[in-house]
Amino acid sequence: MENKLRCAWCEKDDLYRKYHDEDWGIPIYDDATIFEFLILETFQAGLSWYTILKKRENFRSAFDNFDYIKIAQYQEDKIQALLIDPGIIRNKLKVHSAVSNAQAFIKIQEEFGSFSNYIWNFTNQNPIINHPKTLKDVVATTPLSDTISKDLKKRGFKFVGSTVIYAFLQATGIVNDHLQDCWISKQ
Repeated sequence: MENKLRCAWCEKDDLYRKYHDEDWGIPIYDDATIFEFLILETFQAGLSWYTILKKRENFRSAFDNFDYIKIAQYQEDKIQALLIDPGIIRNKLKVHSAVSNAQAFIKIQEEFGSFSNYIWNFTNQNPIINHPKTLKDVVATTPLSDTISKDLKKRGFKFVGSTVIYAFLQATGIVNDHLQDCWISKQ
């Protein structure tokens, strides 16, 4: 596994390589996992993904294993506890958005049967496979991420700008941006 050619961005250390090899770009259809990535990506806004990965297990513990039903019901005492938790990003707006995003997530489930149905409908249930040649060929936004971002905002989501949504699409495998030479692209 260590001799495999990977996308250059993940060669910082084993944490990045593990995320690249086991998570990034692999299609996810499970609402619980999709919600986890949505929360992590919203907390990442303005920060490095590496920071979020290092705190991922702390987030999992602090946010009840990303149980969106529990998060949607968080009261002020739980929010205040999160705001003093040094294991996560203690941004007041992002913590509050986790609660409102969980509530909006549930509304989408009620409308579409699952959040997975909703999000995958944007690509007719098929991953978009790009396989760019170099990291310079990987974009930060697309018309698809613009469209999804606007729709999510209309539905009450916060911290879901087009760049955040494109990163979310990559993380959940809705968009596969593994470089052409990456071992995952050759599978």
